[in-house]
Amino acid sequence: MKFLIAFLATALSATSALAHTGAMTAGGFLTGFLHPIGGLDHVLAIVTVGLLAFHVGGRATWLVPASFVGMMVVGGALGAAALALPLVEFGIVLSVVVLGAMVASGRAMPAVLAIAVVGAFAVFHGHAHGTEMPGAASGMAYGLGFVLATALLHAAGLLAGYGLARLGPVSGARLVRVTGGAAACAGLLLFAGVL
Repeated sequence: MKFLIAFLATALSATSALAHTGAMTAGGFLTGFLHPIGGLDHVLAIVTVGLLAFHVGGRATWLVPASFVGMMVVGGALGAAALALPLVEFGIVLSVVVLGAMVASGRAMPAVLAIAVVGAFAVFHGHAHGTEMPGAASGMAYGLGFVLATALLHAAGLLAGYGLARLGPVSGARLVRVTGGAAACAGLLLFAGVL
């Protein structure tokens, strides 16, 4: 229960407005690092990827987050190159709903499905990161910053899953599902403009 409370407190303490304002002009690593953790939409989706990886289990515990990071870098390169991608913000918020629902379902799923869904949504997240890169920033330093922040958020989701599982096979699995459901509900509230 402590992990669930810590997860929700962390997720709800971020503000969606800070992730996409372009207000931070200091370039490089720190700006890239702060971008994913500065927005509730990114935090919820990225932490939920970690929970999904835990839920799928096996090699997916590292393949699912790795697919997100890899495809996020592709999306970041597209955004930095000013190549348009339609409905980026919609895709980001939809990722929160879909990923949360996948965890909440509690159903077994093939790792390849989780990898494909996560990778597709990661392009939207990466595009937002690349588009928001300050002109004076080093692309390499900025990219390393958002990759590291994303990896840490994935780790938080994985650790939350493992922590909840320690509460017992039935209650732990139920709490992982509830946490996924909470993320999906938060995504719906983001769509409605409530969060």
